[in-house]
Amino acid sequence: MSYRSLFPMLASLVLALGGCASGLNLDSSSRAVTVAHSLPAPDTNISAIDFSNYRIGPLDTIAVDVFGAPELSRTGAVDAAGNFSMPLVGTILAGGNTPGDLSGKIAASLRGRYLKNPQVSVNVKEARAQTVTVDGAVHNPGVYPVGGRMTLQQAIATARGAGDIADLNKVVVFRTVNDKKMAALFSLKDIRSGRYADPQIYGNDIVIVGENAARRFLKDFTSAFPTVGSFIPIL
Repeated sequence: MSYRSLFPMLASLVLALGGCASGLNLDSSSRAVTVAHSLPAPDTNISAIDFSNYRIGPLDTIAVDVFGAPELSRTGAVDAAGNFSMPLVGTILAGGNTPGDLSGKIAASLRGRYLKNPQVSVNVKEARAQTVTVDGAVHNPGVYPVGGRMTLQQAIATARGAGDIADLNKVVVFRTVNDKKMAALFSLKDIRSGRYADPQIYGNDIVIVGENAARRFLKDFTSAFPTVGSFIPIL
């Protein structure tokens, strides 16, 4: 296909895409989440948090119970380096482990030398090490710690900001409130201009930045045809 025939097609596609943005549209018909214009604070009851895949972090309070050996059980806070002290075991790295992983590590340390077949359980009593997931059209999607108060703009900044194909009018925050999954749509443009307040982001929130369909198409097109940057006649 020649460039002369390709450019009219490109122009029509861009015009078609210009009026819409891909990805994130929320309305009241959503069944997966409850759609809200603003989001209340998340669950504060620790029982509402799923700890099956939770990674223990600094300053979390955990309870370690050793069945049949109450003198070895301990409840306390993980230190700033992620370490936790146990009788006989000494200092063990708790940070980065799930409760199941940590119970296995403690049992392995006690087995043989102190107990024949130790049964250890680990429970998170207070979660201080909270994280936020930032995904979508950002430069560095990932899971980031929430240290102190964090706003939506700050959360996106931790992922090195919105990408060049981002639709700043379509930023969705997912949150669990009273055991119910909720979502709200925000415009980062309006927040930056001061039209709306910058909402607070909490641990376990998920932030997704939508993509602009026209920009995405142009980026993919120019990647496939690098010479499109050179002017050529189309008549």
